[in-house]
Amino acid sequence: MVLSFTGEHTQKVDGKGRMSIPADFRRVLESGDPEWTTGLSPRMYLLYGDHLKNQLHGYTVDEFNAVVAQINALPRGSADKKKLSRLIIGQSIKLDVDKDGRTVMPIKQRQKLGLKDGELTFSGLGDHFEIWKAETFHKEVADDLSGWLDEQEDGYDPLILLDG
Repeated sequence: MVLSFTGEHTQKVDGKGRMSIPADFRRVLESGDPEWTTGLSPRMYLLYGDHLKNQLHGYTVDEFNAVVAQINALPRGSADKKKLSRLIIGQSIKLDVDKDGRTVMPIKQRQKLGLKDGELTFSGLGDHFEIWKAETFHKEVADDLSGWLDEQEDGYDPLILLDG
């Protein structure tokens, strides 16, 4: 069974960048880390590329490696390969999650989100998750979704989008 990142979780980050990864997300990170075994801490990749604007993305080791493999399969020297390599591979870091489920978000990534400490929103998107400054998430994501849903007819089922 493949686990995926689901749900929205509010977590705190302190002035030193320590944050707790939601427990459900830790299980996904464990299952997606080929070196993880009981008693060890899972690892994850944090993407902070310029294309992400006001958010960060978290990936399991396996999922990140799959993305890197796709990038590496592009023609050597191609402009697309260079751009993707710089945005995804070059602007990512590997983090260890400790036995208590915490990791440290480096200052550069906290500055990207515009916070020193405070609340973060973790939003699961299946194969990865987003990390937002909580107030930014509500302004940019939650309000946008609410507005879009308000435009739909009563009884609208968004799963209809899967029907093509």
